[in-house]
Order: sequence, then structure tokens, then C-alpha cells
Amino acid sequence: MVYSAVTIGLQNPKSATNVASILRAAGCFGVSSVFYTGQRFGYAKEFNADTKSFHRVIPTIGVERLDTVIPQGAVVVGVELVEGAIPLPEFTHPDNAYYLFGPEDGSLAPDLVRRCDAVVYIPTFNSLNLAATANILLYDRLAKGQYDRSDAFIRQSRDNNNGLRLD
Repeated sequence: MVYSAVTIGLQNPKSATNVASILRAAGCFGVSSVFYTGQRFGYAKEFNADTKSFHRVIPTIGVERLDTVIPQGAVVVGVELVEGAIPLPEFTHPDNAYYLFGPEDGSLAPDLVRRCDAVVYIPTFNSLNLAATANILLYDRLAKGQYDRSDAFIRQSRDNNNGLRLD
């Protein structure tokens, strides 16, 4: 089964670099849109880590509240180090997911956590930054689903400077 719809919501992200890294991951893992709240990202919107310019392809939209833009039919999944959350290795990703991430220097707002259908966390020995968290979650989603394992897909996905083959 190929996952059909992935949307990301970022609550008041602090770092434009982290958001740009999330946009790169979004392009690599098939995210359809990214919503964000707050002004901190808007003031620093440089996209300096979005080297593939995914911000031009993936809508990145500032909104007042993340819970007002839940995609139709989406399961809302909070990603947060919170007691009682599901460890990511044990989580089954929904086909249509709206993943909510808190700010780098805080947590998801309690009202957003209550709105979630599930809350997951990544077991680590310390907290991850926002971009690393999003990358791991999106990779986990892909790894647990079906994906193209062909050499043609590898050729399509890699950088132009990489022509390696295992013979």
C-alpha cells in the first residue's frame, strides 16, 4: 500500500533553517503541504537549507491556528515527547495523516494535543531538533509502507553527481 496524503503542521517554528530542512524532507517523502503558525518563521524566511527549492513546489502556508486547517479525512497525529505517547517504532501510520509538531523551544499547545487522534514520540536519550524529528517521522512512515525498490527509482532520486553502482 502506498500512503496517499501527508500534511505537516508546525506550531510557531523558531528557526527558518529547521523549516527549510523540513521542506527538503517534505519533498523527499511526498508531503503535500506545510502549515505553520506564529511570526518567528515569517520574519526569518530565508529557506537557506532548502537547497532543492521545495518551498516553490510544496505550499507553505501561514495560518492562525493549526486545528482550523485539518485536511478532510486526515488523522491528526501529534509528535511530542509527552507522557503516555506511543513510541514511534510501535506506531502504524494512517493513510491520510496530518502531523503536528511543536516549536523548537517548547511543546505542542495542550489544546492541540487534545485535538490529536494519536500522539507519538521518538525514543531518544535527549530531545531532537524540529528538522531531525520531522525527518525521522517521515522516514519511518516510508519504511513501514510500500515503496519503489527499483534501480530506476534510485537513479531518479539521487543527486546528479552520484552515479555509483554495486556490481
